[in-house]
Amino acid sequence: MKKDNLNKKMTVINGSHFYNLDGFYEEISQLFMKNKDWKVGTLDGFDDILYGVETDITWKNSQKSKEDLGFKATKEFYENKIKQGKSFNINLAKEKLGDLIAGNGQTLYEILIEIIESHKNITLILE
Repeated sequence: MKKDNLNKKMTVINGSHFYNLDGFYEEISQLFMKNKDWKVGTLDGFDDILYGVETDITWKNSQKSKEDLGFKATKEFYENKIKQGKSFNINLAKEKLGDLIAGNGQTLYEILIEIIESHKNITLILE
């Protein structure tokens, strides 16, 4: 059962503050890692910082983010992972890219939404 929402923190992600994944990471770092030496720089890192967080997240200008972090940005994301090579799971990146091109894969925006929604103490509101 969720705690009373009056005691819950409110966090606002503003889609007009960024236009790509790096900008999203910067926005998130400002919101969740303000006084830390570490900044978010990966999808796994984003997921990690949400553990133990209890907040309502309002994602303002989410439609803009949906477009900015859509098919084109996601395709480039996987292509860059494949080009960079060894430190990434190339086969997985190729599989994800193939799924995306075939119309079955998730965009970066959808992946970020899924990450947020996987944390039960967080309520996401898209505006």
